[in-house]
Parts: sequence; structure tokens; C-alpha cells
Amino acid sequence: MRLRSWTFLFSRWRLSDWPFHASLGIIAALYVGLILALVLADAAFAEPGRLLQTLSAPEIRYSIKLSLISCTAAALLSLWVAVPTGYLLSRWSFPGKNVVDAVLDIPIVLPPLIVGLSLLILFQTPAGKAVEQIIPVTYAVPGVILAQFAVACAFAVRAMRITFDQISPRSEQVALTLGCTQAQAFWHVAIPEARQGMLTAFTLAWARSLGEFGPILVFAGSTRMRTEVLSVSVFLELSIGNLEAAVAVSLLMILTAVVVLLLVRLFGSTRTLETAVKP
Repeated sequence: MRLRSWTFLFSRWRLSDWPFHASLGIIAALYVGLILALVLADAAFAEPGRLLQTLSAPEIRYSIKLSLISCTAAALLSLWVAVPTGYLLSRWSFPGKNVVDAVLDIPIVLPPLIVGLSLLILFQTPAGKAVEQIIPVTYAVPGVILAQFAVACAFAVRAMRITFDQISPRSEQVALTLGCTQAQAFWHVAIPEARQGMLTAFTLAWARSLGEFGPILVFAGSTRMRTEVLSVSVFLELSIGNLEAAVAVSLLMILTAVVVLLLVRLFGSTRTLETAVKP
């Protein structure tokens, strides 16, 4: 059977089509090669001893710790918002739905610096200043989490909407006919079926939070041992000319991103991931 499938495949590839297929392969290989070359260049530049020395520095250990905390908090908040929002957009039609859908995509298409600037202006309003009286946000750790959440949540919402679009509502309709309320059908039927999509949304939001820089720089600042996450560490090390340390932190972020993507492909929904990251 396998031999027949390969025979059928090659029978459709006429000799005149080989230049076309070869050009596709060459273009794809060039871009893949560029990505691998970037990673290998970083790896070759960093000396193992220098790498360990950099990662053991107090400020870098602080940025690693803060990155883990802030990315996890931002991803959990994103999931908490994305699940009901994605379900609403997937299951119901209502006036202004297209407008709401477009608004939710604004953080994806906006330059990150504008998101940070908008957050900064928002907290200069009376409502923002009232929040600041309760908990300091601007140029503080909560500001880091909020800046990450503002962008990452948009990706999580898109992932959850795609997830619920791929799940047939028939099971929920059957539950309703058996006496369940809409809330019970949501919690006991829709949520269990969306577990893979939820994992994908969480990891996508977490990874997006890890790579966030512009909003954090503008809204939370780049203060050592205070609002310093890994992306900020790269910026600070470059600003003082410490290229080796910047490369070491960059390699750590690359390794983390690879692990996150592998987890999504092993346990999450690859189709949801591929669709959610499309602009």
C-alpha cells in the first residue's frame, strides 16, 4: 500500500514539474538555513565558561525568575479571558460581532511600542491613577505582567476561538436536551473537549509573553533587579556593550522557545497553533 502511494505521487510529478518543485524546496531550504545559521552563530559565539558565568550572575538569575513568574501569570490571565471570549465568538452571533473580533486583533497588528505607550497614557487618567493608589503598576512588576498580558491575550483568544470552531456543538446540544443548563454544558462538555486547545493557547501566550519587549520597556521600564525580564536583560547588556552576556541570554530564550514549541506539538493542537499565529 505504501509503495502504491509513492508510485501514485511520483506519477503525478511530471518531468516538466521538477523545476517548480525544486524551486519551492530551494526557497524553503534557504529560509530554514537562515534560521539555523542565526542560532548556530549565537552558539558558536558564546563560550561555555562565559555562558555559565553570565547565567549565574545575580541580575540574570533575577530576570530568569521574574520571567517565569510574569509569563506564567500573563498566560493564566490570558487563558482566563480567552476561554469565555473564544467560546462567545465561536458559538453566538450578535450585533457588532465583526467589530469586536477586529478590536481583539488590534494588539496583534499594532507595533508593540504603541501598546506600551497606550498603557502608559491609560494609567495617567483618573481611573488609572486610582488603580495606582491601590497597587503600583507603572514601572513595577505588575506593569510587566500587564504589558505581557495586553499582547499575549489576543493570541490566546484567537487560539480558543479556533479551538471551539473545530469542536462540533452537537454534544452541547444533546446535553441541553438532557436537562443541562448552558453553563453546565459549557463546563462539562465544551471545556473537556477543548483541553488541547487550552494547552495550546496557554503555551502560545506564555511564549509570546517571554518574547515581549517593547511594551515592557515603555510601560514598566528597564530597571535592574526590579522590572528586568530576559528580553530586557538582552537590551541592558547590549546597551553597555556586553555582547557575550546578551548572546548568552538570547540562547537561553531560544532554548526555552524551542521547548515550548515542542510541548505544543506533542501535547497541544498543532492546527490551532498554526492558525492562531497567522497575521
